[in-house]
Amino acid sequence: MLERMAHRGGCGCEENTGDGAGVLLALPHAFLAKALESEQGVTLPASPAAGGAGGYAVGQIFMPQDAALRAQVTAMMTRIAAQMGHRTLAWRDVPTDNTPLGLAAQKTEPVVQQWFIAGRGGGRAQRRAICRAAGASPPHTAVTALRLYVLRKVLEAELRDSGISDAECYICSLSGGTIVYKGQLTPGQLREYYPDLCSPDFTTYSALVHSRFSTNTFPAWHRAQPMRMLGHNGEINTLRGNSNWMRSREGAMTCAALEMGGDMRKQLMPVLPENTSDSGAFDAVLELLTRCGRAVPETLMMLVPEAWQNDPLMSEDKQAFYRYHSALMEPWDGPALLAFSDGRYLGATLDRNGLRPGRYYVTNDQRVIMASEVGVVDIDPSCVVRKGRLTPGQLLLLDFNEHRIIEDAEVKARYSSARPYSLWLEDNAVTLQQLTSSGTAPLTIFTRESLEMLLLPMAKSGAEPLGSMGNDAALAAMSSRARQPFEYFKQLFAQVTNPAIDPFREAIVTSLRCFIGPEHDITTPAPAAAARLDLPQPVLRPSEMDALKALDGSPAVKGWRSVSLDCTFPVEEGAEGLVRALQRLSEEALAAVAGGASFLVLTDSRAGPERVPVSSLLCTGKVHHTLIEAKNRSRVGLLVESGEVREVHQVCCLLGYGADAVCPSLAFKAISAMRVDGKLAPTVTQAAAETAIIKGMGVGVLKTMAKMGISTLASYKGAQIFEALGLADEVVQACFKGTPSRIAGAGFHTLGMDALSLHESAYGRATQKAVTGSAEAKAVPDSGDYNYRSSDGSELHMNDPAAIAALQAATAENSTETFKKFSELNTKLARKCTLRGLLRFRTADATPIALEEVEPAAEIVKRFVTGAMSYGSISLEAHTTLALAMNTMGGKSNTGEGESARRLEPMADGSNNPMRSAIKQIASGRFGVTAYYLTNADELQIKIAQGAKPGEGGELPGGKVQGDIARTRRATPGVGLISPPPHHDIYSIEDLAQLIHDLKSSNPSARVSVKLVSENGVGVVASGVVKGLADHVLISGHDGGTGAAKWSSIKHTGLPWELGLAEAHQTLVANDLRGRTTLQVDGQLRTGRDVAIAAMLGAEEFGFSTAPLITLGCIMMRKCHTNTCPVGIATQDPVLRAKFDGQPEHVINYFFLVAEELRGIMASLGVSRIQDMVGRAELLEHDPQVMAENPKAGAVDLSSLLTPAASLRPGASQVCIQKQDHKLEEALDVEMIKAVGETLSWTVASALPCPAPITISLPITNLHRAAGTTLSHEVTRRFGEAGLPHDSITVKLNGHAGQSLGAWLCSGITLELEGDANDYVGKGLSGGRIIVKPHAHNVLQPTAEANIIVGNVVLYGAVSGEAFIRGCAAERFCVRNSGATAVVEGCGDHGLEYMTGGTVVILGSTGRNLGAGMSGGVAYVWDPKGQLKDKCNIDIAGDLLPVDTPADLDTLKSLLQQHLAATGSAVASRMLDQWSITAAKFKKIFPREYSWNVTGDRGGMCPAVSAAPSLFPAGRGSLGSRDRRDTAVPLSRCAQNVPGEHSAALPPQ
Repeated sequence: MLERMAHRGGCGCEENTGDGAGVLLALPHAFLAKALESEQGVTLPASPAAGGAGGYAVGQIFMPQDAALRAQVTAMMTRIAAQMGHRTLAWRDVPTDNTPLGLAAQKTEPVVQQWFIAGRGGGRAQRRAICRAAGASPPHTAVTALRLYVLRKVLEAELRDSGISDAECYICSLSGGTIVYKGQLTPGQLREYYPDLCSPDFTTYSALVHSRFSTNTFPAWHRAQPMRMLGHNGEINTLRGNSNWMRSREGAMTCAALEMGGDMRKQLMPVLPENTSDSGAFDAVLELLTRCGRAVPETLMMLVPEAWQNDPLMSEDKQAFYRYHSALMEPWDGPALLAFSDGRYLGATLDRNGLRPGRYYVTNDQRVIMASEVGVVDIDPSCVVRKGRLTPGQLLLLDFNEHRIIEDAEVKARYSSARPYSLWLEDNAVTLQQLTSSGTAPLTIFTRESLEMLLLPMAKSGAEPLGSMGNDAALAAMSSRARQPFEYFKQLFAQVTNPAIDPFREAIVTSLRCFIGPEHDITTPAPAAAARLDLPQPVLRPSEMDALKALDGSPAVKGWRSVSLDCTFPVEEGAEGLVRALQRLSEEALAAVAGGASFLVLTDSRAGPERVPVSSLLCTGKVHHTLIEAKNRSRVGLLVESGEVREVHQVCCLLGYGADAVCPSLAFKAISAMRVDGKLAPTVTQAAAETAIIKGMGVGVLKTMAKMGISTLASYKGAQIFEALGLADEVVQACFKGTPSRIAGAGFHTLGMDALSLHESAYGRATQKAVTGSAEAKAVPDSGDYNYRSSDGSELHMNDPAAIAALQAATAENSTETFKKFSELNTKLARKCTLRGLLRFRTADATPIALEEVEPAAEIVKRFVTGAMSYGSISLEAHTTLALAMNTMGGKSNTGEGESARRLEPMADGSNNPMRSAIKQIASGRFGVTAYYLTNADELQIKIAQGAKPGEGGELPGGKVQGDIARTRRATPGVGLISPPPHHDIYSIEDLAQLIHDLKSSNPSARVSVKLVSENGVGVVASGVVKGLADHVLISGHDGGTGAAKWSSIKHTGLPWELGLAEAHQTLVANDLRGRTTLQVDGQLRTGRDVAIAAMLGAEEFGFSTAPLITLGCIMMRKCHTNTCPVGIATQDPVLRAKFDGQPEHVINYFFLVAEELRGIMASLGVSRIQDMVGRAELLEHDPQVMAENPKAGAVDLSSLLTPAASLRPGASQVCIQKQDHKLEEALDVEMIKAVGETLSWTVASALPCPAPITISLPITNLHRAAGTTLSHEVTRRFGEAGLPHDSITVKLNGHAGQSLGAWLCSGITLELEGDANDYVGKGLSGGRIIVKPHAHNVLQPTAEANIIVGNVVLYGAVSGEAFIRGCAAERFCVRNSGATAVVEGCGDHGLEYMTGGTVVILGSTGRNLGAGMSGGVAYVWDPKGQLKDKCNIDIAGDLLPVDTPADLDTLKSLLQQHLAATGSAVASRMLDQWSITAAKFKKIFPREYSWNVTGDRGGMCPAVSAAPSLFPAGRGSLGSRDRRDTAVPLSRCAQNVPGEHSAALPPQ
């Protein structure tokens, strides 16, 4: 099993050094007894019972390499075990063979030993005396799991106290029921390394295997899995918060079941070891709660609950169970398949999102095989009686005491009804409505910009406002203006290691609901644990906050008492008053908790002319961490009442650093003032505006959580999912402990001065003339944070008008002198805005060379690329002009999402079309990604994230989806399009590796690139990506681009590229992976200086987006998202497009000017080739002049960037020197292509007739991935987009297909599988035909059709073709289908998500949330019980129609007949036999917007688009200067003659 899933694990720079592999087994008593008897003459006691209660236990231990230290550890363990009532039976050296291991694994290899212990004999008095000496309760004579747990925790405490780390000595397992064999191994090495596992005597009744693909921690022997109880496939996104809350709870935990005295109980702490992985942390909590009395399944229900908050179909008992336990423990949230074993139970569960696959077989001899894939164990098909899969939140449980499978419903019912949870909640839980009173809000001051750009739109729409063109303002750490502490924090986001999620289309799994207030002991269930305040969302109105502030300890309010803490300091104390205030708050908080306070309210309501408010973020972080250190944070609720909070990012920061609820007091006051101004309509009441603000902030919090893949606020609170950018260590350690902070920066004195400055701007300015009580009277002047302002004191922007004008003039004139002026201006701005501005070139020791010796500009520009700006986001004219320019000079342009097929057509001489983009992007939207699109690429770029909005998807409004754009994206004109976050086939590192394999199979000559965005940890992520065989890695900066995004994303997500690039390069070099990939960077690069710095930090290639657009005429109006770009670049309006006047020559001039400036820098440094400059960080140093000019920037420390990567691993390559080995020669397609050679060799121009259809038959296993994909590429390469005639090639497969069967299968190829398949069947189906049916010898119960036959995410991004599937599909069936026809006999949750076209027939049951985001296409769904409306997403629940028109009846019947003919489906046969009855039980899903456009006359093309084909003539010759210009200009001119209706649509300027 493990070896058949080797492709899901990771290998480092050495192919024979794995990330980790292992197996957790039920104790193999017969083998161990025989081994000890033969090796040492020791006789073991009787075999333990299932679950481990028996006569002996075994410890599997990684012991120190040093013999003396090993002897010390052995003696210590033996001594402590004896003191605790255990006797040592034997120590056994486990045989190992390290010859297959790589040097890295051998270097850290431990000595593996087994420790056999038994219960101690002797009388009760003797045992009591021994335990009194140790401070423990008397032991049992039997070796129980509880006693062994206590023993191991005591041993671990002793090892820690002795300074022995886990890397030196680690107890893999200590149990009477299970044993773990693992190591830093590849899956194939496990059996070789441990000869025990190959012994014929080694028999066991259960095994749990795991292969690790490390992305969040580096590989190590002790981090290999399985853990002691758990095998975890996935990520815990909320680990830091879970860890903080667990640490806080330690003060309240009694662990009564462990029968340990207080002093000895301290040795259990910390529950979570330092520096443990997320899997290790989860395993530790699972073990603690289980040993304290809960059953393993019950504990998993508590830690990883189902999505219960929004499920009306869930039973009341089960909802009560989950709600009660949410008062005890926040979910450990993240995409996870968790397999577990304790000897009695063996099972697995999925998280609430169900992204991970879990497929299982049950055989007629009562074997159960479950894995991430089917086909990992060879089984006679006639023995299989059931094929299933884990659904979101489901448990699969085997009980070896009861000798049966316990179904999920039975498990959940058993534990849900074990205690009266509903009654406990009814008697104890409190809602906010029970406490609410009226009140008023404190008052401080906002800027006009924050009022009008943030609050006002939110008050009107209930949504956070949009922006575009990225963030080019100065970093907070560089700004000369006073900044709030919030602005130093950057939100982290999911990429590769775990997925972002869609909080809108998949709202059923998200929740803002939380219990707050004093917590109960989590180790002991009790009614009192429900006595907490149940908040539906975290943003409080002033009246609600006043009610909480008024809690007086009376019985009417559960005895709760609140204490308000003043978050201000006197002006006269100066900057030092801030530190004194924070220290006072800490002391007052500790005293209040000691005095019995239930809620602490941090309030700045005393702020005024004489008192300065301390930032609520500093106060929250300081108090939260003070209480955590004292282990009493869980004893109180922490509330924030602040006048500075007015935007989503600020609310998220407060929640992330421990606040339970927030009242943005001034925001509500400001809304009232804007109503006085008339900026809100008189019909909008104050209450309605407040509701809109709360809604907008709540939605924004959900979206921010979703970026990290977190579903519930309970998990997000306190999780600290941020990086501090530019804060001193003294601040981070005091207020934000555990937060990454790599460049130091502003300390408390600077923050205090900023607080005084902000206070002065509010209270020290002259009174303005304005309406009394209005917002205008109170607003501070614009700060220029969001848009450039020319006024003194406004924030600097890199793209200021002077810089834009200079760049446009330089490139239009091709003037070196003008470009030099632009570059000087850019450098001047950079020194005040960006991290690279703090650096200078180290020229003192350089030996300059002549410019003629430097690599020519014509070679340098081949390293330049333009960014992924989608056609639809920008106009056809702009998109084409960029492609023309880059192709002319030998660089590369990027399609973004989709490219017009006309631009892919080759020239008459067979050369590439000059308008073809060399880089084809594959994003989550999958618009227009076909076999033809992929075949016509030099590089295939997987977009994991984008700088403007990492962790998010996007939308293209229906108004932009017209004509050629609609055709390119395979969409319906006029129907809006949604790009989901990347969580379908790139939600984990192993699935990203699969997509890399799929794309390489789709075009073996193209390199496969992965686009990441700079954030903390991107280096480890990049290492995982390279181990996943990416040929190319792009690190993007946070600056963003044309993409529209919420302002909180644009301003506060992601990091500067300087940090991400340096980290990625250093980490790749340190792991000796840099030589296997090319590293690229982008993010507001403008000059040769920028390129030189990027190269020195590790980049070989360089991306540009904003600057090329400026050369084409962009003036940074930041209107890209409104379709009103005045220069015709970011618009589809034909009138505005007619104004486009960009020229390819301007772009080409720009890049050559950049290259020439770069050459000058290289000459001054004595470097002749870019290749020799890559990674040379020693050529950079801090610029002392810049640091001296800006005191705030002077505190920034960039030494981490300037560490030469060569010093981390001398001898490792700094540049790409070898190609990745994708092992395509092992693919099944090699045999397919050989077998159909005659068909492939035929040409349309040949005088010979088309070869007769050919059929081949082949066996297939799960190791054969992307079967048919390379064959499809070969057909497409030869025959173009049309492919071959229908059924020209039929491949009959028998067995278990690996992932991505038939990915991008083109027209003319049919794949017919008899057996079953894994995830991603028919991904990007491009005209081909796929048939999947059960093996002829299967005897499946209850029927073949009720069993799972294909996995998750089937037909993702399908464009055309057919699929007939006899059986059920798992989750996310037909996501983003835009034109394929499919018939399936049932599907899981989130089916038809984001579908835009095509026809789907579902002949069986569906999961929840069907049709979320579905904007097009038609589905016919079997609904005999009328339950479909409850299972559909709310947005399409009103789009269900009867199937009663002749056209619908004919279509449905025809598809059933085709399905029957293709698969022999018994379901289709029965339905056709009773057609008159059957048809009435189907429902048709027909999205309204789609129906309007396909039945009405709204799909016509605008004249500019309809005229475009004439500008793409076939057979165009070579591209001269005139050709470049003439191809773009007429595209803009053709939009000039348009009807008046288009002109009328132009918004007023």
